[in-house]
Amino acid sequence: MSTFSWGDRPDEKALVESCLSGLRSAQAALYDRYSKAMYNICLRMMTMPEEAEDLLQESFVDVFSHLHSYRYESTLGAWIKRIVVNRCINKLKSRRMHLIELTSQEPDPEPDPSFDFDDQDLRVVKIKKAMTALPDGYRTVLTLYLFEGYDHKEIGEILNISEETSKSQYSRAKVKLKELMS
Repeated sequence: MSTFSWGDRPDEKALVESCLSGLRSAQAALYDRYSKAMYNICLRMMTMPEEAEDLLQESFVDVFSHLHSYRYESTLGAWIKRIVVNRCINKLKSRRMHLIELTSQEPDPEPDPSFDFDDQDLRVVKIKKAMTALPDGYRTVLTLYLFEGYDHKEIGEILNISEETSKSQYSRAKVKLKELMS
């Protein structure tokens, strides 16, 4: 039985092909390479470690089940991340995540210049704790925008909401996060 070594950091195509051929060491290498980052995505979106771990495992089952459909149009990590984010969103939707659709012309809260996500004084632990207390919809948009790098148009497409709703959810999430951290 041959094994797959990361010693020479093979390209993604070699890794994918080795996984598709059923080489367990390649599958383990792929999991080892991406699982920590993907777990962190799950944890930021779901907040409960047990639920994040379950979603991570389910996501990697999806990854290995659909690896044959990976088309190299993006990096392997980006493709896996999309699977993980979609899995988390589907779980949130099953919990009836409520995103407040803009039905009125109620203005968004004014941004507070004293609240800056780059502020060195904010402690990571405090932010994480406050994020777990955010409503699912706020936390999801905030996570996708700030941590995962999606823009509001992409978030709207992923969550099936308008771009304006994504912006509003993000703005309200920042205000709520500041309240929770006060």
